[in-house]
Amino acid sequence: MFKKILLILITITMVGCNATKPVITTTKKAPLKPKTEIVRTGKKTIGTKTAVSKVPVRQPITTNPPKQVYTNQVTEVIVSTSQTVVSSDVVANYITKFKDIAMDNMKVYGIPASIVLAQGILESGAGRGDLAITANNHFGIKCHEGWNGESVKHDDDAAQECFRKYDNVSESYKDHALFLTGRSRYSKLFDFSKGDYKAWARGLKAAGYATDPKYPDKLISYIQRYKLHQYDDQVLEVDYVSKPNQIIEDLNIEPKKSKINIDKNLISYVVQKGDTLYSISKRFNLEIKELKEKNNLVENALSIGQQLKIYQ
Repeated sequence: MFKKILLILITITMVGCNATKPVITTTKKAPLKPKTEIVRTGKKTIGTKTAVSKVPVRQPITTNPPKQVYTNQVTEVIVSTSQTVVSSDVVANYITKFKDIAMDNMKVYGIPASIVLAQGILESGAGRGDLAITANNHFGIKCHEGWNGESVKHDDDAAQECFRKYDNVSESYKDHALFLTGRSRYSKLFDFSKGDYKAWARGLKAAGYATDPKYPDKLISYIQRYKLHQYDDQVLEVDYVSKPNQIIEDLNIEPKKSKINIDKNLISYVVQKGDTLYSISKRFNLEIKELKEKNNLVENALSIGQQLKIYQ
């Protein structure tokens, strides 16, 4: 009997313990609701944005944006005294660097700036060719008879031909002008209008400046692609007024919109290095005989610094 009573008490005790034991349950955590944040400028509400987390995500700040890449650059191979690969921006930089020299030469010697620049681009590979780098020779001028300056050897029509070397590019540009004005075979060029670059390009080939049959087309192509004739226009539209004893640099320029104001009683010219009676006569549209008579010259020899009467 006692054992039954004890068993009942033990059973009652165990049931009571289980009733007081806490029950552990698991529940799924509800997802975060999107948070709507009001964006304000001053006091005016301009819109809202939705944040997907409690911590706002900041966009990275770019202090050095990537440089723009130009995809319209044209690469070409220039073949003259050497083969040079250049892009259009290299040619454009060449023009920017030497256009002022070309225009100055046009004023002094009457050679269109467009022709000068186009020849410089073609003959020097826009300044990247071998002769341009080693000899500052931008026009492919060979030594020829009478050249007393420095020279370099370079393969061209024949192996190891003699080419002129200059201290700087400006000398090359000046010598190019003297080369054309000082040789009779180029005299017909100066009968062309200074604004007719096509006639000058063809005339250079006809006079034997280059053996390439496509030489004129190449010059014309550069002039048209890079609008080099604009520099001819800049020179031709300038007013020229003569002054006493001024070195006249522009008498054979043919302005489009202005007239040359010339006082023929005051004009004279000071002989510069490389000048000849022939080149001076062509520059001022005079006959050599007339030029000699005006200055009481018996011989054709001239000296640097000598002053010549052009009109009287």
